[in-house]
Amino acid sequence: MSFFTGEYDCKLDAKGRMLLPSKLKMRLSEFSGSSLVVNRGFEPCLVLYPHVEWKKVFDKVVNLNEFNKGFRNIQRNFMRGSTEVDLDSVGRFLIPKTMIAYAKLEKELVAVGVGNRIELWNPELYNEYLINDQEEFSDLVEKYLGDRLDDDESVS
Repeated sequence: MSFFTGEYDCKLDAKGRMLLPSKLKMRLSEFSGSSLVVNRGFEPCLVLYPHVEWKKVFDKVVNLNEFNKGFRNIQRNFMRGSTEVDLDSVGRFLIPKTMIAYAKLEKELVAVGVGNRIELWNPELYNEYLINDQEEFSDLVEKYLGDRLDDDESVS
């Protein structure tokens, strides 16, 4: 599994290219060489997947029953616009204009390592989606991960 972490301030040049931060680029080269798949996020951001991780997500989506209307809608909306991008010799890649518009990216952006993927955010929108109350965050972790974390502790 690819493993990306951290927040990185980045810039988009006039041509719509972004330089992948060196720590993310180094991790990417361990798994996928110099190409990624960029897709729309569920929130107003872009998601970059190394090919090995994209294949896992792709398989889940394309293996849904195409004879089910809801599944077709999921497939259509999830896959639309997904694009393979290649890093150039210095680690830049071109973000399609439709993707830039979707995520409301401007000159400044934030790249966030989220385990198996990298999210690209407009900094203002990113801050709106962060949980700033530590108690709220703690409650969320307890609600959704509490049992899973307890199970992991009992295995050790």
